[in-house]
Formats: sequence, structure tokens, C-alpha cells
Amino acid sequence: MAVSVRRCSDCSTEFRVMFRYQVQRTAAGIAYFCSPQCVEKAAKKGDSPVCEVCSAPFALTFAYQVMARSDGTRRLFCSTACRERADAAPTASTPAHGARKIAVLNQKGGTGKTTTAVSIAAGIAEAGHRTLLVDVDAQGNVGVCLGVRGEKTLYHVMVEGTPPSDCAVPVRDNLDVITANETLAHAEVYLARMGAQRDGVMRGRLAALGAPYDYVILDCGPSISLLNQNALSYADEVLIPVSCDYLSLVGVKQVLRTIRSVNEVLQHPVSILGVLPTFYDMRLRIARDAIKTLGRHFDGKVLPPVRVNTRLKEAPATRKTIFEYAPHSNGAADYRHVVEWIVGTRAAAARPLGHAALGALAAATAAEARAAEAGLERLHHDAPDSPAAATAP
Repeated sequence: MAVSVRRCSDCSTEFRVMFRYQVQRTAAGIAYFCSPQCVEKAAKKGDSPVCEVCSAPFALTFAYQVMARSDGTRRLFCSTACRERADAAPTASTPAHGARKIAVLNQKGGTGKTTTAVSIAAGIAEAGHRTLLVDVDAQGNVGVCLGVRGEKTLYHVMVEGTPPSDCAVPVRDNLDVITANETLAHAEVYLARMGAQRDGVMRGRLAALGAPYDYVILDCGPSISLLNQNALSYADEVLIPVSCDYLSLVGVKQVLRTIRSVNEVLQHPVSILGVLPTFYDMRLRIARDAIKTLGRHFDGKVLPPVRVNTRLKEAPATRKTIFEYAPHSNGAADYRHVVEWIVGTRAAAARPLGHAALGALAAATAAEARAAEAGLERLHHDAPDSPAAATAP
């Protein structure tokens, strides 16, 4: 797997980032080190952080060692023991209702899920919110896009019970990533053997997150899988990227059916945050008609489209986000609008509810999904007369 090239913060040597210790947070931001020797030299120079509990200098390696305050400052801890001692005395900076959890999901491939997940996570982090990006796809494309390879992945969290804070790799300011690779396919087998509790494994594992993230973004795979069901059982909201073509519109029905099942069967209220049209080309009639169709069936939840943009395709090859690679491109502008929209809906995020209220909310979101699903079912039956036949202005 290709990885990103960085310059060592101590000796200025260029190197390829391959291990978690090579990316560390300092008071000045993210620092990169080519070797353990450079980490030690930086610590001796006094560049290493100091634990606020025991006052010992230490190397920032794990996500649990950093706790963000609402005013943008950070609390630093050298060990889990010191972190637990600090947690025993809650502070006003701890988020009152936990992280906002958003799954990026469409069970049809080729809709721009990973590009969307990486871009909104990077944009939200750039806006100053502590963000965790979780790769729930065995293809591991999140790590490829950002040039990072975690020593431990989501597989270790799901199957071996490794604390997620031990697997989270800091990749940018305010942005941590839990990567995935082909071993995640074995997690499907593990989940299949768990019986009735299999849909709640991710919810239980990620509940142990050591750092108070503001957002958790889940990049889900293009399939109907137990991992995706786990992601929906953990998430509060779903963002559905839909490419502007007929097959993608019909494929949204599968997503709605899964959301309805999670709400009705598991009694977990996961709502539709929004539908994001991708690969939009205003010159094509099918693209314009797709926007209109989505607007009819998802009233008020269709985001401004992400236009077809070559820079979005080029960015992963450079191991940069679209905001780093081409900050003035249409792709960057479109995803900034998406980020602003998501952050702007923060006030509407779910609050802690009692059992009865949770059941009512789950029923309401299931009804919403059912209504949209019925509308798209009519679209499927009307296929011969659909706008798919017209691909030119």
C-alpha cells in the first residue's frame, strides 16, 4: 500500500509514514518523525508534551492521550491510568451528549462514498471539531486516500476487543482514523456466529472510545452486510451519496429498507441526515432529472450536488484531502458546502431519550424511510418512461 511522504520534524529527512509512532500530536500541532531516535531527540529538546496529571513528559502516540476542550485547547495524558484519573473528575469541556455519529452509506458501488466520508471528515476537522473517521470497508480505501496504515485496524476492535483509542491514528489536526484492510472480511464470519447480539457489537466496542470526539464518521462498504448493519446500529444519522444516474436512484431503496429494518426490528432510531447527489453534470438531462426525483421523495433533505470534478479523482493519488490538494477547485467548494450544512444541523442532533421516546423516534424514522421507499418503488415500476432514457439536454 502506498503511503504519504513527510518531512521529519527533527532532522528534516523526507520519509514514508508507515507506523503510528511517526505521527504525533504536540502543542504546536501534528509532528512527524522518521525514527524512534528522532522522537527521543525531540523529547530531550523539551518539544514533547507534559501530562497534566503526573507532569511527566511523554510521546504522543495514541488518540486517548488527547482530550479536546470546547474552547479549542487540549488536555494531555501520558497513560490510560492518568486519563482515568482525569475522567473521574468531569469537566465542563466534556461533550454533554457524546459524539455525533454519521454513517456514509449506499449499498450500490460507485457513488462516491469514500470520497464523501474522507472529505466531510477532513472538512469538519478543519473547522475545529474533533473527528474520528472509521473505515468499515475491507477494501481499506480510507487509509489509501490519507496515506496512513494503522498497526491495528477495525478488525482488532470488532473481533479482538482492542480499545478503539489504541487503534485510532492521528492523521491531521483534529482528525483521527481507524483504518481497515482485508482482515475485516473475517469480522463478517465472527459476527455471523454471534447470534442475536451480532448487530450491536460495533455499538458496544466503540462505546469505549477514550477521546471525546465531536463527530464520528463511518465509511461503509457497498454491500448489504453485518458490518453495515452494525454501523447503522451505532450511528445516529445516515448520509446517502447518490450518483446522478437511474440505477443509483433505484439502489437507494436498499438503503431505505435497511434503515427501516434497524428502526423497526432493533428499535434504534437512526435517521436520514440527507441525500447527497454526486457526479453531477448539469449538461446532462438525466442528472437534472435525478435531482428533481430525489427532491420529490426526500423533501428538505437533498443537499446541493457535488459536481463532476477531476481534482476529486486525483487527490487520493497524492495522499491528500481535496482541501489540501486543490482548495480552490469545484470539488473542494462543493464539499465545503456539505460540511457547512452538516455542522449547521448540529442543533437538531439527537438528545438522550428515555425508552418510550426512543421507540417513538424509531417508529417515526421507520415511517419516513418507508414513505421514501414507496416513492422510489413507483420510480422502479415506471422505468420505461423514466428520465434514464434521456441522457442529453
